Amino acid sequence: MADAVSHKGKIVAADKRSVSVEIISESACASCHAAGLCGISETKKKIVDVPVWGGGDYEIGQEVEVCLAKKAGLKAVLFSYVIPALILLILILSLPKIGLGELATGGLSILGVAVYYFVLFLCRDRLAEGYEFYIRRR
Repeated sequence: MADAVSHKGKIVAADKRSVSVEIISESACASCHAAGLCGISETKKKIVDVPVWGGGDYEIGQEVEVCLAKKAGLKAVLFSYVIPALILLILILSLPKIGLGELATGGLSILGVAVYYFVLFLCRDRLAEGYEFYIRRR
């Protein structure tokens, strides 16, 4: 499916309403042949809870793919990277124009991005409703 972002994973818990899947998130350089030598590559294990309808017959240890619509993935990138970068850029360029020094500009710019992330944190439940994961058997 070209319109979905997917990660391979293993089921670690399952019940009638949801399945917990462990996925391994890798940095872009993790697939490099020299990744073990340079120490920059990074992998993290994450647990994703995926709701299942109809109680599907999933077993612990089963390999599956956790999928998310590509449109939702792009929305996540917008909220987590693009908007904070724009806030930072706007504040760094505009605050010196009103006469603030470099230290105050830097501090207020970082504070502005921190406030944005705090507001995202407060709205996390409402934002999570727009992201629906689903499981595809391998």
